[in-house]
Amino acid sequence: MGIVDYEILRLIWWLFLGVLLIGFAIMDGFDLGVAAQLPFVARTDTERRVAINTIGPVWDGNQVWFILGGGAIFAAWPTIYAAAFSGFYIALFLVLTALIIRPVGFEFRNKIADTRWRSFWDWALTIGGLVPSLVFGVAFGNLLQGVPFTIDGDMRIFYDGSGLFELLNPFGLLAGLVSLFMLVSHGSVYLAVKADGPVRDRAVLVQTVTAPLAVVLFILAGLWLAAGIPGYVIVGEVITNGPSNPLLKQVLVQDGAWMANYAAHPWMWAAPALGVLGPLLALALVRLDRPGLGFIASGSGIFGIISTAGLSMFPFLMPSSLAPQVSLTVWDASSSERTLFVMLICTLIFLPIVLAYTAYAFRVLRGRVTAAQIEHNPTGHY
Repeated sequence: MGIVDYEILRLIWWLFLGVLLIGFAIMDGFDLGVAAQLPFVARTDTERRVAINTIGPVWDGNQVWFILGGGAIFAAWPTIYAAAFSGFYIALFLVLTALIIRPVGFEFRNKIADTRWRSFWDWALTIGGLVPSLVFGVAFGNLLQGVPFTIDGDMRIFYDGSGLFELLNPFGLLAGLVSLFMLVSHGSVYLAVKADGPVRDRAVLVQTVTAPLAVVLFILAGLWLAAGIPGYVIVGEVITNGPSNPLLKQVLVQDGAWMANYAAHPWMWAAPALGVLGPLLALALVRLDRPGLGFIASGSGIFGIISTAGLSMFPFLMPSSLAPQVSLTVWDASSSERTLFVMLICTLIFLPIVLAYTAYAFRVLRGRVTAAQIEHNPTGHY
């Protein structure tokens, strides 16, 4: 295009991909976290309705981040999209099933005033929050270990994995638990902001457990990654503005390679530091009855944890454990220069609209959800 260099466009879309994933984790993550802990924070129907009504009006707007993320991968990184849906097909099917169950639960649970009916949909909402929170982390854990795929000379992708249970390996499960506790803790902070009474009190107790667990498991995953999981490194000349052909490079698998970026750029240590300090600061702020600031701190922790994984892997997006030389990177898995430029213009127009609408919606819906409000409106939507 000549206006923006192809290399810069690729970097911009790598950053945008990170922004969308982090935006999804922060915005949709808190309602996934609330749903996942529903049986623990709410023991009566009124309490469950209090918890559900804190997220019921906003969950569908938060899903926009998930849709934008999927669309960005499809349009900006089509090879990643194809390889991911081959390698993580069953896992993504589980996620989509859970995400489909969730809106049905929101819409149906209050249609019939029957204990068994509502209990069924409450558990459906819990599963709809629990499964995506765990599986997204498992996917990141497997990306860091390499995915068993190859690419032939005609650019056809072949996945040679054994399915879901292969993804549920020890490190993948550890990453999944980091994600789960991170989002449950985030949901607890949100309940501390929006709920009242016993629901809020139990959410604070849940955060007391899940925030330190998320930090401890995050540190454990980092130590495991540094000492026990080989990373990937491009050898020879790196072509940053050439054609999107992952076959035109040489890649070696080396111990400790995932830590090389931190050695070369010490400022990157800010990401894991934020991943550790954010949840702990959120815990302290909630205890000091400053849950609004705690929510910001919790979101900062999510930013740090996800950024740590992205910075560790850069420039790799999807390493191949079978044929490292075909691993997909920022420099060889993107769409054309024209496509990235047109998408950039569209993003610069529409992303501020999404942000403005989100801010407006949360401003309109500000305030706590109380048991008195629920009891005053027993036939409310949620």
